[in-house]
Amino acid sequence: MDEIEIVEYDPRWPALFAEEVALLRAALDRDLVVGLEHFGSTAIPGMAAKPIIDILVAVRSLAEARVTAIRPLQRLGYMFWAENPKTDRMFFVKGLPPYGARRTHHVHITETTGEPWLNLPFRDYLRAHPDEARRYERLKRDLAIQHHTDREAYTDAKADFVEEILSKARRKSA
Repeated sequence: MDEIEIVEYDPRWPALFAEEVALLRAALDRDLVVGLEHFGSTAIPGMAAKPIIDILVAVRSLAEARVTAIRPLQRLGYMFWAENPKTDRMFFVKGLPPYGARRTHHVHITETTGEPWLNLPFRDYLRAHPDEARRYERLKRDLAIQHHTDREAYTDAKADFVEEILSKARRKSA
């Protein structure tokens, strides 16, 4: 069973991100990749999170990535979710059987016009506003209890908070 577990912040998370980015840079076509970002809660210093490193890869062409990125990431131990209903991105998971006991990394590949890339101000706002980060952490802990084995419901239940913070981030940058 793939349970949602929130753990205390691990100061190794930035280094784990950097190590994985080095592997991704070596595996992916360097002319395709235009950006790599650590996002999600493990990218926010001090925040408790699911112990999964979320990596956002921006590409110049998602169509090209669909042709060239799957096999190299599979060689790194990633499983590709071909049935992802979100068509503005590709989604990969590392650490699931037969490669490991639990998720360790998620890779989201999108263009810079894709929703994940456009939502990076959410991460930046929480990094700059520790009170909001703590409020988000409390919400995540509550939702992890309510939706212990339902990742989709857990994610959906955070949507209003995410939109609230994105609105604040947009107002701040305007």
